[in-house]
Amino acid sequence: MNSNISNIKKILKTLPHRYPFLLIDRILDFKISNYLKVLKNCTINEPFFQGHFFKNPIFPGVLIIEAMAQAVAILIHKSTGGLNINKLYYFVGIEHARFKKNVIPGDQIFIEVFYLENKKNLIKFKAIAEVQNIKICYATILFYKKSVIN
Repeated sequence: MNSNISNIKKILKTLPHRYPFLLIDRILDFKISNYLKVLKNCTINEPFFQGHFFKNPIFPGVLIIEAMAQAVAILIHKSTGGLNINKLYYFVGIEHARFKKNVIPGDQIFIEVFYLENKKNLIKFKAIAEVQNIKICYATILFYKKSVIN
């Protein structure tokens, strides 16, 4: 089986998102409970480029943050061995987000997420997005782990 097809199938099994809201195309690297690197290909046929902005299309910054959160969700999923009905993880916040450069159609966004800390079930991750080895965005992504009792 083609490794790219296998890769996207794993992503689709991990995340509930689907087109046009699935923002991860490929997992590039992974270290359990520590690190994940993913790729997002930006193509002109994505629907948001039609209106953001006319004659000067740029990838919306909020979707870069969403792609970072999806990368964190994959890192959590792969590090915890999959979904656990008794533990749910919620994307609850963003800290220190900065945008440094626009992303345009044809760019490839490489996103790296790093586990930082877990305090009282609030888990922090550092996220960095780059295009052509230039940092275009960084943020701290917060997830909350909730235990569910049935």
